[in-house]
Amino acid sequence: MNTKEKWLQWAVELQSIAQAGLFYGKDAFDMERYERIREISAEMISNQSEIPLAKVKNIFCSEIGYQTPKLDTRAAIFKDNKILLVKENNGTWSLPGGWVDVNLSVKENTVKEVKEEAGLDVSADLIIAVQDREKHNLPIYAYKICKIFVLCSVIGGMFEENIETTDSRYFAMEELPELAEEKNTAEQIAMCFEANDADQWTTLFD
Repeated sequence: MNTKEKWLQWAVELQSIAQAGLFYGKDAFDMERYERIREISAEMISNQSEIPLAKVKNIFCSEIGYQTPKLDTRAAIFKDNKILLVKENNGTWSLPGGWVDVNLSVKENTVKEVKEEAGLDVSADLIIAVQDREKHNLPIYAYKICKIFVLCSVIGGMFEENIETTDSRYFAMEELPELAEEKNTAEQIAMCFEANDADQWTTLFD
């Protein structure tokens, strides 16, 4: 782990302590101290990640209660032993997916994201893996993320260009395009192929 990653981990831990203190604390002086610790952690993250301080505070310091990881779903959809990827606006490719909305379950969110990004109606059939993002993807983010890979089956629909994606295609493992590796790596996609080919898959988790 490099120095920058250590700084981010320390800042994340400080923020988590401060957030718990703000939620559970009672003493007014302690609350002021926890608030200052939270501000310092945001300043550290902004300095190390080069993300503007206002954005860090908006993402990182707006929650209340005990801090937990964010959830990200990724759908694995296969046709003729090829996997579906969608093309991002920056030209890289990813499995359809995104943040889990607060009013949706993991299953509901997976279905929603595929519809929005790939235009397809799917059933979410099997959890392939639940991964700690920072163990698999770069760059390291200033907050923890659990990535949930879901094997899906197509029911209907067709791709339409939208504000998030400009194309949708199926790829064999040996012909993968340039990937949005902050969202999914070749190793993660290979894992999805293994799950699809397996007679009986056991969910992987970190």
